[in-house]
Amino acid sequence: MRYFLCVIGMVMIVEGLPYFAFPDKMKPWLQKLMAVPDRSLRRMGFGLMVVGLLLVYWGRN
Repeated sequence: MRYFLCVIGMVMIVEGLPYFAFPDKMKPWLQKLMAVPDRSLRRMGFGLMVVGLLLVYWGRN
């Protein structure tokens, strides 16, 4: 459980870094993201989850 919490914490750090470092650049990017169709966002999210799962699998072996 400690390892899981460490990993979640690292993910939160990486996810929060662009908002902290470049808030002025993130706002226009988020507005552009709103124009992307839901289907495309779901596909991209699924693809990222598959890549993440593969990385976790390869990292454990």
